[in-house]
Amino acid sequence: MAYNGYGIDQYLDANAVIKELDELIKKPIFSIKEDALKNYVENYFEAKCKKSKDMITKAKEVIPGGVQHNLAFNYPFPIVITKAKGAKLYDIDGNEYYDLLQAGGPTILGSNDDVVKDKVIELLNTCGPSTGLFHEYEYKLAEKIKECVPSVEKFRMLGSGTEACMCALRIARLKTKHKNVLKMGGAYHGWSDQMAYGMRIPGTKFIKSEGIPRFVFKHTQEFFPGSLKDLERKLRWNRLRGGTAAVYIEPIGPESGTRPVTKEFVQGCERLAHKYGALLVCDEVVSGFRIGLGGAQGYYGINPDLTIFGKIIAGGYPGAGGVGGHADCMAHLGAGLDSSGKKIKKALCGGTMAATPISCVAGYTAICEIQKRNACEVAGRMGDRLTKGLQALIKKYNLPFVAFNIGSVCHLDSVGTMHFAINWKKLWTLPHILKETSKRQREMEHMGAAYMAEGLVTLAGSRLYTSAAYTEEMIDDVLARFERVFKNCAQIEFPEEK
Repeated sequence: MAYNGYGIDQYLDANAVIKELDELIKKPIFSIKEDALKNYVENYFEAKCKKSKDMITKAKEVIPGGVQHNLAFNYPFPIVITKAKGAKLYDIDGNEYYDLLQAGGPTILGSNDDVVKDKVIELLNTCGPSTGLFHEYEYKLAEKIKECVPSVEKFRMLGSGTEACMCALRIARLKTKHKNVLKMGGAYHGWSDQMAYGMRIPGTKFIKSEGIPRFVFKHTQEFFPGSLKDLERKLRWNRLRGGTAAVYIEPIGPESGTRPVTKEFVQGCERLAHKYGALLVCDEVVSGFRIGLGGAQGYYGINPDLTIFGKIIAGGYPGAGGVGGHADCMAHLGAGLDSSGKKIKKALCGGTMAATPISCVAGYTAICEIQKRNACEVAGRMGDRLTKGLQALIKKYNLPFVAFNIGSVCHLDSVGTMHFAINWKKLWTLPHILKETSKRQREMEHMGAAYMAEGLVTLAGSRLYTSAAYTEEMIDDVLARFERVFKNCAQIEFPEEK
């Protein structure tokens, strides 16, 4: 497709990447050397981040763990950010960082974009952040999303991606009159009870779902990402137990493409869902308006029944969530009538702070600016440059790391923590998997700390988002910082293995 308005020049060879990741988890663990990590902790975090440490220490007295969001957890302690602008972040101690976290993905224009900010200030000076009643930007945002995403005929704004995933399942059950939901193993579709299943790595089922009674998952299943055979087998089985209401996918692969999938697989998910009377629900919380204005679904050429939106549709401001889709599906959120005037059941859906004027004006303005600036393509070019540079450094220092990208969603996998999978037919392997993922998770945290000390903010030390605020010169500087870390990486010996 060669960009053509999307953030992808040439789609990755998903099978080749999977093979690399398969090899990575068989190899010894390479990570930041112990003495280099100690140096970063003492000479950077302890010496240059004292105000952050003090504030987090105080915060732990009133906030569980000291932070309010999982993205903020970092080794050896969270950093307190006080300024965000463009491609940079600044902490309370005055340290500067390249922002490769991008708030988890939404700020594809760069942080605190002036055009979006000015429109938000204009709104705050007139209407205020929320009234509880209708605002013109609710219409403008919905119309803009419909204009950009062909599968969306109607759109409903909500407060978060989690709420949108919950709402979509209720729509699917009413529309199909089926009970079960099949989700892509390892994918994150919010943290609501029924969807908190098969989290992080395929096969986890309810293992990561503490606090949720197991009976809640009676009608929730996962299928292995990349396997149409597994998906069809479970769709066929569900015919005997209430049918399948929805097949949920992250189109770029679970956890934002941590385990990438082929185009054929994505297209096959649509075909199989419809073959067995289910709706295809496309979770584009990360990929929507980042892979392209038409989302990843536009790139793959699929037409999902429902699409989950989040993050970017509020332009990086709070209240970022929504569900859009075909009119006959979305009718279940309306006045209880379908297009022919026939009465239908209405899905329970609410949220006092959904579709606030501030979130809608920010989202509408951001999408307009993404379109004007061709931001998806610009950010994608930066992602390509970053990934190619990382691949060259990995080869230069003979490291087993794997770097790949899907446009501006980049991955630097040093240990393969999320590439494991649990096979319930071989449960005797579970202790080994839990032990390995625990060790590798710790080393991910150590690598993330090394990157942070070099002025690079990443997501868990393994996921990197580029934005349109980056320049080629910035990317080259980012790569120079990664190289300083890679120079200090070596095979890690664990006491029990000596």
